[in-house]
Amino acid sequence: MFGCTLLLSSTTLVFADTGDTLKDVKSKGYIQVGVNGDLFGFGKADQKGEWKGLDVDTARAVAVAIFGDYKDKVRYTPLTAKTRFTALQSKEIDLLTRNATQTLSRDTALGLDFVQVNYYDGQGFMIPKALGVKSAHELDGATVCVLPGTTTEQNAADFFRSNDMEWKTVTIESTAELSQAFFAGRCDVMTSDASQLAGIRASAPQPDQYTILPEIISKEPLAPAVRHGDNQWKDIVNYAVLAMINAEELGINSENVDEMLKSNNPKIQRFLGVTPGNGEALGLDEKFAYNIIKKVGNYGEVFERNVGVNTPLGIERGLNALWTNGGLMYSPPFK
Repeated sequence: MFGCTLLLSSTTLVFADTGDTLKDVKSKGYIQVGVNGDLFGFGKADQKGEWKGLDVDTARAVAVAIFGDYKDKVRYTPLTAKTRFTALQSKEIDLLTRNATQTLSRDTALGLDFVQVNYYDGQGFMIPKALGVKSAHELDGATVCVLPGTTTEQNAADFFRSNDMEWKTVTIESTAELSQAFFAGRCDVMTSDASQLAGIRASAPQPDQYTILPEIISKEPLAPAVRHGDNQWKDIVNYAVLAMINAEELGINSENVDEMLKSNNPKIQRFLGVTPGNGEALGLDEKFAYNIIKKVGNYGEVFERNVGVNTPLGIERGLNALWTNGGLMYSPPFK
């Protein structure tokens, strides 16, 4: 299996990575990253072919941690919800940053390791305003567009069953094709992560004709994933994400990071590599965190330019604010 070991039990089939992903990535000179490909604000190429989105910037942060830059150091593989985990297991990709929810079964039966959450989300429902519905509890008998093989499908089934409501599904594997089906009126409702609904609405022919209902029916911690068994690679990806969060906590951003190199604060000195140790511990350059913030930005910058209130998605920080501002974003110490 080219560096993968099959670990068998009575209930699971786990793919454990016994290889050295960092060595492989350095050898070929880039990271192969699995992304959505169709989700505005998170992972989609623009008309010029430039990849943009929160998940794209997350992948770039990992590349910068390793290579010092992301230009020509990241290659993107668009994946569907059905193929994303298989692509990671089979080593078609080195890293998955594709709005994937961390769950117990994915951590165990699929042989994956999720790192720090890069977006806390929850599942919602989007409808045409013309439907006249104000609450998800009014959706009895609705036809619902949903991606197959996702936590979304199960969550929706649980919601309708627990509320004694009937529903019919329209399932299409591609996000883009499913969205087209919804906009064409093949279903009354689309259900997915609220962030994904916001991205789909933003790319609609007439976005103001659609509304996202207020109910959030699940917890969806979205996080990058790697193969189980390569601890160094997991640590690198994890601390690349955490570096962006920690920088925001410390008040460091892409514009002031050079000035912050002169800070007398021991936490900032360690974080930016002025005081060595963190880079060596990860097998990276001591300035890996500095490079990430300089080239990609802190978490707040990444959030605001891709999905924030001044973008077509118009998403408030909410749960994705720092813990000091009532959110869940929190970094362990860099020491």
